[in-house]
Amino acid sequence: MASRYGLEIRAATAADAAGLAALFRASGQTIAVSDLAERLEALRLGSGAALIAVEWGPPSGLVVLHWYRSLMAAQPVAQITGLLVGPEERRRGIGRLLLKAASQAARTAGCATLELAASPDDDTLRVFCESTGFERAGSLFTRPLRKKS
Repeated sequence: MASRYGLEIRAATAADAAGLAALFRASGQTIAVSDLAERLEALRLGSGAALIAVEWGPPSGLVVLHWYRSLMAAQPVAQITGLLVGPEERRRGIGRLLLKAASQAARTAGCATLELAASPDDDTLRVFCESTGFERAGSLFTRPLRKKS
């Protein structure tokens, strides 16, 4: 999808499950490789996407988003339900690149708004959201996917 200095952003597949399991472990979470493979396949067939950042080894970042219809919006809404960058890979712009790729995937799906569910206690994520154009809306951060005219 996107490439920058050897870093590629692309759709995750079941074949990436082992590398993603290692990324989750490095971030203090444990998910079985077989569960990840099954979930990635289900996501690929549903209304969403899992995009990974890959350099020269296992994935260094992951963004998961879903889009849905709402009675309150004329176009589908995309929601980021997972954004993870490996602890050793942070502060290199990988999160921003993943966000950019997620925004493009959401626009392609016809979405007009991007939401990011974030814990109110996560100051690092709050600062990231604010610095990338999101605004707090209740327990979510939202931002338009197209520039206002």
